[in-house]
Amino acid sequence: MLTLFVYVGAEVIAGDSIIAYGIALGISASTAKFFTTFTLLAMVATYALGVVLIPKFISQQKALQISALLGIVFSILIVMTDGFTSVLFVAALGIANALVWPSVWPLTLEGLGRYTKTASALLIMAIAGGAIIPPLYGQLVDHGKEILIEAGVSSADALATSAQESYYILIPCYLIIFIFAVSAKRLLN
Repeated sequence: MLTLFVYVGAEVIAGDSIIAYGIALGISASTAKFFTTFTLLAMVATYALGVVLIPKFISQQKALQISALLGIVFSILIVMTDGFTSVLFVAALGIANALVWPSVWPLTLEGLGRYTKTASALLIMAIAGGAIIPPLYGQLVDHGKEILIEAGVSSADALATSAQESYYILIPCYLIIFIFAVSAKRLLN
């Protein structure tokens, strides 16, 4: 359940923050308005690839491991790169996110027997991560911006820096997904 909770939170951050992030970095709103589309296209393309590859060529568990590792790498690269490149790594999170949902469900429900309905209900409740984690990202952005402004950084630069650094919140999310992916079979047996 925790895995799906943090996943939905991370997915919502990727899709919902990318436009404001691009604008904070100085990219025009007329250009930034297309960024969510990039994230969703990356997600749909990877999902289609997953339909072809899973389970014939790669297991759901391995796909989830790869997805989580990509999420960690892309999250680090968001913070370590600048400008449009950084925004592209936010969009690339669509690649990392695409196979999480369809992998977590079967890995979680496998072999639960009479507990399948209860587990399914708990997984549905985990969607609340999309309502809890993104506001935490927003709080981090606001708090970081205030600290930087107090230190004498201009408001625009403070917002850009804080918005970028606040993407660190994604790393523990993808780490939790990775831990589940590595240990799913053991945990559920």
